[in-house]
Amino acid sequence: MSNTDIERPRPEAEVSAGEALLVEPSRLSPTRRALTTVLRSRELSIFLVLVAVVVLATTKNNGFIFSNDGWRNFLLNPSILLLLAVGQAVVIITRNVDLSVGSVMALTAYLTGRLFIEMPDIPIVVVLAACLLVGAVLGLVNGVLVAYGGVPALVITLGTLYIYRGIMLTWAGSDRINAGDLPREFLQLGTRSVLGIPLLTIMALVVLAIVGYYLYTARGGRELYAIGSDPDAAVLYGLPVRRRLLAAFVLSGALAGLAGALYTARYGTVSSSVGLGIELQAVAAAVIGGVAIFGGSGTVWGAAIGAFLLVTINRALPSLGIEDFWQRAVVGALILGAIVLDRVLARRQARKLAESRDHS
Repeated sequence: MSNTDIERPRPEAEVSAGEALLVEPSRLSPTRRALTTVLRSRELSIFLVLVAVVVLATTKNNGFIFSNDGWRNFLLNPSILLLLAVGQAVVIITRNVDLSVGSVMALTAYLTGRLFIEMPDIPIVVVLAACLLVGAVLGLVNGVLVAYGGVPALVITLGTLYIYRGIMLTWAGSDRINAGDLPREFLQLGTRSVLGIPLLTIMALVVLAIVGYYLYTARGGRELYAIGSDPDAAVLYGLPVRRRLLAAFVLSGALAGLAGALYTARYGTVSSSVGLGIELQAVAAAVIGGVAIFGGSGTVWGAAIGAFLLVTINRALPSLGIEDFWQRAVVGALILGAIVLDRVLARRQARKLAESRDHS
């Protein structure tokens, strides 16, 4: 056999930055590795789509961003959905889903109003903490049934969606919370800005940063990805699967509880229709933002950008003269495209890993 018949590994110079990042990230300098990661990220692609939508809408209607309320609405409107999408992303990363977040949000939105009516002098921080706690308890119910009951999350959370909504309707009846029932200081959470950024948006971004940092750096966060990638392997490896699933659902419920309180501050009114259908928007925001519906990949940063994109599209398309049907069709196409792209990228990554092992 001649030397030319022997297959040699490719020299380092012939290995692309993408392959080195995938197989041997230590080959790249920290700066180049970070730059390559950003350029190849799904989040950047979604962000560029968001920018394109904003530019197109602003070209058609200059007031979309540059009016008195244009920039404020662009930042403020997605804040509630952003909180729900962050919690939903964490659950989806574990290969589950939480369909009860809209009903949890409705319950805590009404709870917020009742607390201020029954105890007018109650501190705002206490109300927010109470909503977080109630949401966490409702999320704990979901987590216990999924982690310890062995029932698929889709079934469990679909059931609790109706149960929590039924509790809210029974409790509220035909009652309605109005702005006059709420203290002015609380309502200012939905109207006040700091350096041109709405306070509600700042609160949502702080939550995003905390959860994103935890997923990226903490052992528990990385274990959530491992569980979503292969639940059976995670069990065999000895990961605390049940505890992590429980924590994911508790976090999703807590953020939905906080979203309910902030919804009341944002709009000043609470009726029985609060949160109807928003759970599907939260799932859509996470999936469009690159969180794999099959679990194991994605980031809360992408889910946040997906929330901004969804809300911006719903606001931009009417200004472009596009009918309601096509608005919904565009969102549906984005969801389908995100899922198809996720499967294509997953298969391509698996193929590159296999080829790299063959060459080594």
